[in-house]
Amino acid sequence: MLVDITIEAVRDEDHLALAAACQPGVGLCTIVGIEGSFSRRLGAQLAVLPDGTAVGDLADSCLENQLASDMAQCADRRVERYGRGSRTIDFRLPCGGGLDILIDPSPDRAACRSALGALRARRPVRLPFDCGDHRLDRTYLPSLKLVAFGEGPELDAMASLCSALKVDVEVYSKDDLTLGQAARNVHFDPWTACLLLFHDHEWELALLQQSLASDAFYIGAQGGEKARSDRTLALAARGVPEEQIARLTSPVGLMPACKSPRTLALSALSEIVGRYEEMRAFA
Repeated sequence: MLVDITIEAVRDEDHLALAAACQPGVGLCTIVGIEGSFSRRLGAQLAVLPDGTAVGDLADSCLENQLASDMAQCADRRVERYGRGSRTIDFRLPCGGGLDILIDPSPDRAACRSALGALRARRPVRLPFDCGDHRLDRTYLPSLKLVAFGEGPELDAMASLCSALKVDVEVYSKDDLTLGQAARNVHFDPWTACLLLFHDHEWELALLQQSLASDAFYIGAQGGEKARSDRTLALAARGVPEEQIARLTSPVGLMPACKSPRTLALSALSEIVGRYEEMRAFA
């Protein structure tokens, strides 16, 4: 399978270093141990290009510069301690903790390409990173995708916000749908969220029935208390099982009673990203 491994083609920041490591001459740094606190998770990665440019994010520019310098002097993979307990006494992390980082000047590029291909095919993948006493099995999840159905400024605001944040989004307005029918050519996998932004709630039922029966990790629909009550009764009347109806999030968002389309979009997307990050944290 041919995989586009250009960094520009990668939208998920968690996959950037992996994509860069597919290229010849690029080294890969992976956090394999954390002592104390640090603002990135175990398995966070940074790629170092031949010119010393860093791709990815380990939260601390001094650390990234040090890794780029150490990579240039590294002939074989090794684990280095940074921060607390490190051999470099003049280097400290702002959090006061310590990191064990695997520095690999020549990562398994075939494995990186295979992993990236699986992620593009919306499949999770696990890669081992080990050196001596340090081993980490790193799980990558497919990127967050949002399928948004709706109308008007709320749908436009959500599409605009997703574009700005590089969140993959499929947008369907009434012009793309048939009233009373499920959406065509829409696939909900376990890393896809579904959001309904209709004022005209009669458009919702078939779409909700479709999404509630799917693997989507989040299904939400905007609306007030009456809309939520009517929606629940209508879904039950259509034979939707109670456990599926219970999956529906409404009202949507972290902020109650949003009064503008942009605020609603920000509130709803924050909730969706939060749910997705919970899955990533336990992967």
